[in-house]
Amino acid sequence: MTILAVIDLGSNSVRMTISQFHQDGHYEVLERYQEMVRLSKDMGDDKILQPEAIERTLNALKEFKKALGSYAKEKITVRAVATAAVRQATNQSEFLTAFEEIMAMPLEVLTGEQEAHYDYVGIINTLDIVDALILDTGGASAELILVRNRQAVHEVSLPVGAVTISESFLEKDVVSAAALFKATIALRQMLDNVSWLRQVAHIPVVALGGSNRTLAKISRRQNKVLDLPIHGYRLSKQDATQIYQNILSKNLDARKKIGGLAKERGDIIVGGLLPLIELLILLGGQQVIFSQAGLREGILFETIKEETGHDVVAPEPAAMTID
Repeated sequence: MTILAVIDLGSNSVRMTISQFHQDGHYEVLERYQEMVRLSKDMGDDKILQPEAIERTLNALKEFKKALGSYAKEKITVRAVATAAVRQATNQSEFLTAFEEIMAMPLEVLTGEQEAHYDYVGIINTLDIVDALILDTGGASAELILVRNRQAVHEVSLPVGAVTISESFLEKDVVSAAALFKATIALRQMLDNVSWLRQVAHIPVVALGGSNRTLAKISRRQNKVLDLPIHGYRLSKQDATQIYQNILSKNLDARKKIGGLAKERGDIIVGGLLPLIELLILLGGQQVIFSQAGLREGILFETIKEETGHDVVAPEPAAMTID
């Protein structure tokens, strides 16, 4: 039995999953931790991590370190990775030094392609999909993976996410039509540069990331099916766009009161859902499938394969309660 902790330092939140796995490929999640730190807040065009955001993130990491302290060092392996905010930061080296001073381990900065790859590994091992477009919308990046016959044939990372769209284009309270139009045009131009998207049509979108999963949580509340797991939850394009329209019609205070929408996401949910809504329209897809497996699970599953030689044996969807 091996214990692996994966720390995922994202643009909006920092998360840690501690799992144990066995030589036959079975695994169990022991603990999950999450803190909303908004690391990419106010990075601006110069892409500078701000002191307040760094402090919030380091404070959360100190709590993670305390949790890791309950495991004997010789019995646990820890892998810490960072994504878009740190990847894009011009003061990256200073942050990496601060991380290592607190955690006594290096922080690995993933490329966008590595992030997309781990998303694919996490999903393909836990969802029964054949052809799909995977979308992982984070705080400062969005990863797209085209899956054909269960194989990843294209992977790309775009420097746009819930926080960056919201800060660059949208008002925090009432989102105006002009601001939404400007954000939409900018996003469409970016998507248009992904040449292989022109050859993709009428396939489901598999969505992950906190903003996207919020859509499923709102739908569950509305339909009074809270017993259904988010992982594998399906929503029609019509229902998805109706929920988005309802979110758009409200000011910030009203958005925070929507059942299933976490208050701390109220100011970035419009921007966070825009890539998913645009892709559903662009591709003519009629369905979105939600995933609670992604980067951290992908790292875990690859580790299991490398160390045991067995494919992962994943738990039932209902057991994958992440956030």
